[in-house]
Amino acid sequence: MNRTGEDVYGAGAPVPVRVSAEGLPGWLDPVARAVTTIAPEQLSSFLPPSRGGRQSAVLILFGEGDRGPELLLMERAGSLRAHAGQLSFPGGALDPADGDPEADGLLRAALREAEEETGLDPAGVQVFGVLPRLYIPVSGFVVTPVLGWWRAPTPVHAVDPAETARVFTVPVADLTDPANRATTVSPSGHRGPAFLVESSLVWGFTAGVIDRLLHYAGWEEPWDRTKRVPLDWRS
Repeated sequence: MNRTGEDVYGAGAPVPVRVSAEGLPGWLDPVARAVTTIAPEQLSSFLPPSRGGRQSAVLILFGEGDRGPELLLMERAGSLRAHAGQLSFPGGALDPADGDPEADGLLRAALREAEEETGLDPAGVQVFGVLPRLYIPVSGFVVTPVLGWWRAPTPVHAVDPAETARVFTVPVADLTDPANRATTVSPSGHRGPAFLVESSLVWGFTAGVIDRLLHYAGWEEPWDRTKRVPLDWRS
């Protein structure tokens, strides 16, 4: 028997967020297929602990612009306690109002945070996939990447300058361009993928997820993995 959102969540509750790959543009098919097969260890070596960690979600939003497929990114405000000044996907921690993280609470969190940070209208976003939960040790977040198709784009901007410095889209063509790819090296010696776009460096968790999505979708182009970009944690 089908149950409505009111049946499941109670009277007045929001309609559940559904995951559907129907009606996606053809160029997104490789991503949609990859999402169904990627294992956690294929995305990152940092996997959630058996206990603890703060449940959160990010929205990996694909749109289509003047130069073809593109991704929505934002620059976090430099005054934030965690990941200050970094380029990232919109997202944040699960809120009690988002509901059960084992149901659609994390999907709702990704859309809510994206709206709060970038001003986009969630009604224009079609969620088509969810990646395995990953872990960010430095901040203790357990992150669920939620993938969306921006079927009805709306204007975006930095809603709260205290949280977001800027919001922008990056053509996938720029992310796959070998000239824009590099490997970061932290003071500890840890290495990870990076992208030089929008006069900035995408690195860390965000770059790692983008790198793996490009790879498993078959969009990755050969690039010079010896090109190094040092990270200075004091900056």
